[in-house]
Amino acid sequence: MNDSTDKRPQPLSAAEEAVVRALSRVMYALPRAIDLDMRRELQMPLIDYTALMHLSEARDRRLRMSELATACELSLSGMSRLAGHLESQGLVRRVKSDKDARIAYAVLTDAGFAQLEEAWPINLASVRRNFVDHLNGIDLAMLAKAFQKTATPGDALSEGQTGQTPS
Repeated sequence: MNDSTDKRPQPLSAAEEAVVRALSRVMYALPRAIDLDMRRELQMPLIDYTALMHLSEARDRRLRMSELATACELSLSGMSRLAGHLESQGLVRRVKSDKDARIAYAVLTDAGFAQLEEAWPINLASVRRNFVDHLNGIDLAMLAKAFQKTATPGDALSEGQTGQTPS
């Protein structure tokens, strides 16, 4: 064998293929199911909840808009639209940095925190029903570790990987 054939990826086993295909479905179906529950119960989209959650966990309940965008898996313009929507509801305030006018922060208001507290049980019930309850008998610590080790597109880009097939 020459070196080029030694480096070819091996086909997935049936079990590996099943996991990859199921994960692809879960990545799309799970957020939709949780979003549907959140909208039905509270008229709150999952992305609103996600932004409020990240802000609630941040020091002083504030994050740079760019950090919040990354945490929410949104572009900066998408985050700006979401922050405007949340601000119009009084859930978030946007403030400029005192040191650098180019930097904007999103700050969770008391009303935003109260909304998050109201939404939390709905989100928790949906996450349990649509995901966690289906993991009986699985080592959750190992699963979490495997998920954490899986590269995200941002990690791949920062490591100089583009996801392209070598020529």
